[in-house]
Amino acid sequence: MKEQVIVMGGGVIGLSCAFELRRRGYEVTVLEINRCGGQASGAAAGMLAPYSENVEGPDAFFQLCLESLRLYPEWQADVKKASGQSFEYTNSGSLYAAYHDADLLALEGRLHWQRQHGSSGRIVEGVELQRLEPHLAKNVRAALFTPEESHLYAPHYVKALEEACRLMGVQIHEQLEQLAVTEWQHEVRVIAEDGRVFGGDRLVVCSGAWAQELEGTFGIRIPVYPIRGQICAYEVDGTDGAQPVQHMVFCNQGYLVAKENGTLVCGASEDVAGFDTSVTDRGIERLRKWNKQLFPDLEHRVPFHRWAGLRPSTQDGFPLLGPLSASDRVIMAAGHYRNGILLSPATAMYVADCLDGKQTVERKRAFSPERFGLLASYS
Repeated sequence: MKEQVIVMGGGVIGLSCAFELRRRGYEVTVLEINRCGGQASGAAAGMLAPYSENVEGPDAFFQLCLESLRLYPEWQADVKKASGQSFEYTNSGSLYAAYHDADLLALEGRLHWQRQHGSSGRIVEGVELQRLEPHLAKNVRAALFTPEESHLYAPHYVKALEEACRLMGVQIHEQLEQLAVTEWQHEVRVIAEDGRVFGGDRLVVCSGAWAQELEGTFGIRIPVYPIRGQICAYEVDGTDGAQPVQHMVFCNQGYLVAKENGTLVCGASEDVAGFDTSVTDRGIERLRKWNKQLFPDLEHRVPFHRWAGLRPSTQDGFPLLGPLSASDRVIMAAGHYRNGILLSPATAMYVADCLDGKQTVERKRAFSPERFGLLASYS
């Protein structure tokens, strides 16, 4: 009989881990302090764009993101089949805009190494650029076109993951308010605010921006901090002659991506606000200030929807992935920052491999949950 696994956190990472673990025969229980997908997951724009969002070079994080992108065609089909629900998954490709020759030079340098890692991208300009995005501002000098990149509609994807888990027999407990891990070295024991006790053999920590609360429990530094990401959406269904954006379009200020439901999503304005998920006029105006530079048609449009989510950021930008050395009963999967949607399949596969006793040395070193050291009181 397979082990009993408790997954702390019902966001996209927790649900993805639960989905894959259940497929491999584990008995799985998901514990969520709020509602599943109610924080960063449900607020995400759903971009699957490792080439556009990793601009420095092909480090271990980029490799993980690229692996996850390549898993998505089969992964999303499996989620749809298991859940009986559909969600938007679009291979739109992306454009990264350059306004000046210096920007273009940087894109050419990026393209050079990305082609060595599977990109069929190319620099487009002039007539070809206008053909790809007719409403793009005329002063955009050129763009890096990456056909491999995709996007999905995050709220529906997370709901489908949740439904797939439920139908497959995963036990999901929501609105638990507070969770305390009282035993984790010889067995797993988690107590909820209302006194309910959940026991198991293994624990997977997917609590996002709340993972830092477990520092005292495990005796290690867990520098995961919430970063508020504010997003807005415009109605661009073509009723007034405007056409939606055809690709994911990036610039050094943010991104725009059109959805099948006739909306254009613009993100993301980021700030440090603790666990405050309120939307501010300043944050949204920051988006409006630059997006009209990409698409002048937006200058006189007003967003019909504004929202915010908390992104779990780490000190070095890498997630915490893998087992604790003090006890392999605990697997960390937290700190995905703005890449939780993209990294959900690769994270789920890696976590399940860890429970199966398989993990690579390189990945273990790069994403070690203990790389920031012990707490002072434990050292």
